[in-house]
Amino acid sequence: MSKEFSIDESNILNEIMQYRRDVRGNRFINKPIANDLIDKILVSALSAPSVGYSQPWQFVLIDDKQVKNKVLESFNEENQRAKTLFSDEKQKSYQALKLEGIIEAPLNIAVFYKPSKEPTLGQTSMAEMGRFSVVCAIQNMWLMARSLNIGMGWVSIVDPEKVKVAVNAPEDNELIAYLCVGYVDKFLDEPELKTKNWQQQKNKEELIFRNSFEQNS
Repeated sequence: MSKEFSIDESNILNEIMQYRRDVRGNRFINKPIANDLIDKILVSALSAPSVGYSQPWQFVLIDDKQVKNKVLESFNEENQRAKTLFSDEKQKSYQALKLEGIIEAPLNIAVFYKPSKEPTLGQTSMAEMGRFSVVCAIQNMWLMARSLNIGMGWVSIVDPEKVKVAVNAPEDNELIAYLCVGYVDKFLDEPELKTKNWQQQKNKEELIFRNSFEQNS
């Protein structure tokens, strides 16, 4: 018999999704994560959908301070460059944000896409489907972590090649995400960038269409 879920269980999943947050470094606390919980987060990634059942993901668990510092150096370099791309008003807001928790989080996870050397079912027309599969695995990890009351933050302001060097990644591996993982002092009720008015929340009418992109009636 196939597994079926109750409305109550569905509602719990909805709550986990609604209260998932991208955690910054100023939220992490000094509390280790038990190995069985780390394993639970990783197993959730391995159960994600993947194009052609290719499972094109690889994960590097990082708790070594030297490796973390190498990644932090890359963040600092990229962050200095990035802030100049915003207008004066946005630049002030940008500089006030804590955008990473590389050192503060007890665990970092570098997530890689490992491309296949052979044709992959479902990837012959859309080559990026392999990368999208890895992103599905990351979302699974994020939701599982939140269900365990463990925070996760995605640091994208890094040079992927420098991260590859820091963790000695194979040449053909592609960095998809650098994640900071750990317990937090609290989970915010709303996304931080929303409450700081970095961007306004879009409404459904802007985002959902039926049959085509013609104006909704």
